[in-house]
Amino acid sequence: MTSAIRHRIAELSDEIRDHQFRYYVLDKPIITDGEFDTLLKELEKLEKSHPELKLADSPTDLVGGGFATHFQQRDHIEKMMSLDNVFDEVELESWFDRVAKSEVKNSWLCEVKVDGLAINLLYEKGKLVSALTRGNGATGEDVTLNIRTIGVIPHELKGKNVPELLEVRGEVFFPIEEFNTFNDALEEEGKERFANPRNAAAGSLRQKDPRVTASRPLSMVVHGIGAHQGVKFNSQSEAYEILQSLGLPTSSRYKVVTSRTEVNEFISYYGAHRHDVEHEIDGIVIKVNEIDIQSQLGFTSRAPKWAIAYKYPPEEVTTKLLDIKVSVGRTGRVTPFAFMEPVKVAGSTVTNATLHNAQEVVRKGVMIGDWVLIRKAGDVIPEVLGPVIDRRDGSEKAFVMPTKCPDCGSTLRAMSEGDVDLRCPNSRSCPAQLIERIYYIGSRAALDIDVLGYEAASALLSDKLITDEADLFGLTKEALSRSPFFTKKDGSLGANAEKFIAALELAKTKPLWRILVGLSIRHVGPTAAQALAAAFSSIDAISSASLEELSAVDGVGGIIAESIVEWFSVDWHQEIIKKWKKAGVDLSVTLAPSTDPQTLAGLTIVATGSLEDFTRDGVAEVIASHGGKVSSSVSKKTDFVVAGENAGSKMTKAEELGVPVLNEAQFKVLLAKGPQALG
Repeated sequence: MTSAIRHRIAELSDEIRDHQFRYYVLDKPIITDGEFDTLLKELEKLEKSHPELKLADSPTDLVGGGFATHFQQRDHIEKMMSLDNVFDEVELESWFDRVAKSEVKNSWLCEVKVDGLAINLLYEKGKLVSALTRGNGATGEDVTLNIRTIGVIPHELKGKNVPELLEVRGEVFFPIEEFNTFNDALEEEGKERFANPRNAAAGSLRQKDPRVTASRPLSMVVHGIGAHQGVKFNSQSEAYEILQSLGLPTSSRYKVVTSRTEVNEFISYYGAHRHDVEHEIDGIVIKVNEIDIQSQLGFTSRAPKWAIAYKYPPEEVTTKLLDIKVSVGRTGRVTPFAFMEPVKVAGSTVTNATLHNAQEVVRKGVMIGDWVLIRKAGDVIPEVLGPVIDRRDGSEKAFVMPTKCPDCGSTLRAMSEGDVDLRCPNSRSCPAQLIERIYYIGSRAALDIDVLGYEAASALLSDKLITDEADLFGLTKEALSRSPFFTKKDGSLGANAEKFIAALELAKTKPLWRILVGLSIRHVGPTAAQALAAAFSSIDAISSASLEELSAVDGVGGIIAESIVEWFSVDWHQEIIKKWKKAGVDLSVTLAPSTDPQTLAGLTIVATGSLEDFTRDGVAEVIASHGGKVSSSVSKKTDFVVAGENAGSKMTKAEELGVPVLNEAQFKVLLAKGPQALG
């Protein structure tokens, strides 16, 4: 037994060191942070149970890897520690209990854990003299020249009370919005994309030529203090206030609380809003706020006892790619997707992940049989980021895009020159397209018809109650009685049938723009649909409008206009309109005069980013109901840009053009009182 444990400890130690080298030196990890944490945690448990078997150079005693690179190595004045991790509420409570043994009455400082590259800045008499990576905690790589290219980091501290000496710890990160733009630019140049923002930050900071680093939009947030002279901190929060006053980039995403309940609330909040943050986060750091209590609690060989990192479930994991299949969407687009060994990511188990199109499969270099890195951000479908090439064994096979639709057998083709997507041209009767279109009509994005989900759409078609969407509004209770989905075991109508018929009647009176969205006209989403409805007032006027007239509508343009003309030129599409009219669907503007004050009359507004109290569709509706015009792009004609979290390029464009940018609170003032209230 002892021999087996000794062997496992040695095996884990070697494996962890190898992964540290790949992570800290090569910037090309082959496992995710979550998988690395699992290995390290296993080793820690074995060493705790069998301390006599612990290796003298165990990676559990080291910070990072301490590997030499082409950058010069320098010592930190004060050791740069790492953090211990907990992964659930039970482990967090256990840490609280351990800390409570030594604590007097104290408060906790909670802050988001930036997923970036740890850096130590050294200021002497207010001047930045060096910047080191964490390294092994005692010695790091000198990246001073590259750090000086980051705009938010001051070369000289400001204020009257500048410390004689100050080591500042923080994280260099690649903002998410800029990361996506940067990756797209790499792709256009035929270069390899970065797997994630953390790797992009590390790769950018380790450039031999500082001019390359300067060309990349890196940022930094500071969150700790090392050696210091000429300044005193009584609490962590006071330290942040002082650092901010010195001109250092501190975060506003922290909170001082006095109870464990408040700590858990902070964790829960950012667990739900982690994608509203401008940089990637992988957890929450909880620190004892009072410095004197921190000193009482002290340190282990690698981490402070007075701080802990609560890690969220990983959003990037590796798994085996078993096959690449294709699915057919409501507009006929045929999308490859990865079929994988089940793996838990971001709290849920997944087996499928999107691959977008055949060109994307080739670009990412993914092969059937690969180990792949997948990511699930927010509520979106998981995405394959790329293969773990070092884990290939030669058995992998290349994916071949099918030439026939898997659902109806039609020959696939590009719909236009230069289109990277292949589509099934059998839009009228392809089973996959039919069910997706009918399901979409019932979605919140379109007509929001109660009961009309995916199962109901399947039942309507399989039980031959409808042939296509043209028959939808002609459905009756008698027709529904022929479908097991809408009936009880005794054959009588179920409650869902009553609700469905009532929902169909309500949908007949929905605004024209929602009808347009529900028709699944390619490229016509809520913004374009609202612009069309406002410009033409009826489906007949839109149908008879010329390409030039449609293109002239602000928010439509040439590509959308071509899709509209093409859609209305199809005979069976006209049949949908004809049958819906006959069934009583109002295809003119049915939006009742708004009772809201017309505070936005004559204003063109662009909304961007994530708002707390408005969905994407919701903010468009409230702008329209207050008399405003919604636009999808910023121009000189834009009156205001409403910017939430992760606003990105639209806010940048607004600043370049001098268009006023409003936060959510200011937007609410605008809604209530009009532009004059903003001064």
